[in-house]
Amino acid sequence: MLIRRPPDISASEITPEGLYFDRRRFLAAMGFAAAGMALPRLGLALPRQRDDAPNSFEQITGYNNFYEFGTGKEDPAANAGTLRPRPWTVEISGEVARSARYDIDDLLRGLAVREHVYRHRCVEAWSMVIPWSGIQLRDLINKVQPTSRARFVEFTTLLDLEQMPGQRRSVLPWPYVEGLRMDEAMHPLTIIATGLYGRPLPNQNGAPLHLVIPWKYGFKGAKSIVRIRFTNQQPATTWNIVAPDEYGFYANVNPEVDHPRWSQARERRIGEFLRRPTLMFNGYADQVASLYSGMDLRRNY
Repeated sequence: MLIRRPPDISASEITPEGLYFDRRRFLAAMGFAAAGMALPRLGLALPRQRDDAPNSFEQITGYNNFYEFGTGKEDPAANAGTLRPRPWTVEISGEVARSARYDIDDLLRGLAVREHVYRHRCVEAWSMVIPWSGIQLRDLINKVQPTSRARFVEFTTLLDLEQMPGQRRSVLPWPYVEGLRMDEAMHPLTIIATGLYGRPLPNQNGAPLHLVIPWKYGFKGAKSIVRIRFTNQQPATTWNIVAPDEYGFYANVNPEVDHPRWSQARERRIGEFLRRPTLMFNGYADQVASLYSGMDLRRNY
């Protein structure tokens, strides 16, 4: 099994994204935050926690998991230049009225792109805070009109050995597949990211379309999506197929349920040395806990 707890890395002093933070400070000074109003082009904010400033662009783009470009944390940044995010098409299929193969720009046309500053928690017990740009997934779902039989949404990543050289190794069954229950997909926190720090989404971060569900472990977030299928059956997902005793379908961040090979009770924010307590649902419990009312979250991990 290739997913493992990474070694500690030393904290680094990296120049902040000045213009980004200047804009946020200006908006706060104007009273938007104090009044609880939605910021212009700003999605749902982080629940208030200590030290929730976003990680730097260099950290976010230089340390991540994307096995289609290699299993090392720096491999995606080194190898993802082969990916061609335009032209790009997405197949919409299954229990949906508007099934078709869409050009990405036609699919996204008319959908609101906003900033969404979310925590990211990896199953390997490291975390980041990432300022995504993207659409709410529910806006795209409403556009393609799923039928009443649609209970789950399945997401499939590009399969192309030339563009994704890591797929030449059988470390996983390719293509990569993930899935959500329909109510999870329709939740306002669930987005399709198309950029970060106000820039187009870098290849190593899942260009051009990256599923982001901030209360779940990062492996749920399919990258470089080419197919979205609506189904009445729970889809078989990649890591759940490979290691069902380690990677459940739900993958909700839960500090009380350890990975079989390490604790999930604490995490290390990239750029920091000391570990911090892991928050239930990654700190989004107030928004999402009701989705799992009555469920055994140890059994449905």
